[in-house]
Amino acid sequence: MTTTRRTVGVEEELMLVGPDGAPIARAQDVLGTAEPGDGPLEHEFMEEQIETATPPRSTLEDVAAAIREGRAGAQAAAERHDARIAALGTSPLAFAGTTVGKLRYLQARSEFGLTAREQLTSGCHVHVSVVDDAEGVAVLDRIGPWLAPLLALSANSPFWMGDDSGYASFRSQVWSRWPTAGPTRHFGTPEAYHAAVAGLVATGTILDQGMVYFDARLSAKYPTVEIRVADVCLSADTATLLAALARGLVETAARAAASGEPAPEPPVELLRTALWRAGRSGLSGDLLDPRTLRPAPAHDVVGALVGHVRDALVDLGDLDTVTELLGGLWSQGNGAMRQHAWAAQSGGDLGTVALHAADATLL
Repeated sequence: MTTTRRTVGVEEELMLVGPDGAPIARAQDVLGTAEPGDGPLEHEFMEEQIETATPPRSTLEDVAAAIREGRAGAQAAAERHDARIAALGTSPLAFAGTTVGKLRYLQARSEFGLTAREQLTSGCHVHVSVVDDAEGVAVLDRIGPWLAPLLALSANSPFWMGDDSGYASFRSQVWSRWPTAGPTRHFGTPEAYHAAVAGLVATGTILDQGMVYFDARLSAKYPTVEIRVADVCLSADTATLLAALARGLVETAARAAASGEPAPEPPVELLRTALWRAGRSGLSGDLLDPRTLRPAPAHDVVGALVGHVRDALVDLGDLDTVTELLGGLWSQGNGAMRQHAWAAQSGGDLGTVALHAADATLL
């Protein structure tokens, strides 16, 4: 079977660190002198981070190349101001974050207090094209149980404020403080989805639609489903794997909807628990099997994810690459595992961990 490849775009939030590995507030300077060859770079919430975004790409090879180009461009821009980029979900070292001086961000800092002041976290958002909102909502209604394994694969934030958090992804814990963050219920129709978003904005609790932080949502800018659950991946290879699996999930869900298969309606509280479990143990312990929402070894759950999207991966020509990238991930470990290994090797020197991460970001 052949299929038209859905395009994929990847947004990565990257930490700016100084020579000692500590976060450094240089985003305004970096962006102010960025050159066209550095690629599209944007502010994030804090001055200690910047965001890259790949163009939409159809082949996995082009996605991988664009991710590496984005990281290289961000590094070139950062170097002009004695900074480095590091793909870290949270800073291993303690920090006092500097909110970007834009009105919206300053309003959020005032309104949300410590939740905003401590929001130096970096995620990875994968945009996968859909035909229209109807297809997008059909996808959202079907991928929820499979998002936790993506978080486990990407987990890359074990340290927080100079301490071992005990989580593979502590970013997911910090992010969950926002009122709209997390899994969503079954919507059924675009009208129901947009009514839910409008209802959240109407509460006056969030500033605007941009603060609807669902783990997966319809993009307000592009004809895409935006999967937002992952930590920024330590390696470009893992980010490529994440993009491939996200596209496989969207394609599989869209096919199921087109064939008339009913969407599952798992309890949101179990989806939230599955995500907590993925953030806690990453690939080092049990996860919740998306098919049963009961515990199973991480290796088996990741295998179930690949099995779930296998037909789509085959038709897209991505299965061999996904298999190879997964093999590398199991061999090296995800970002959390590698950070723990660097901490052990350095006698607990978390600045060294951050600098090793900066090196790995560009490999």
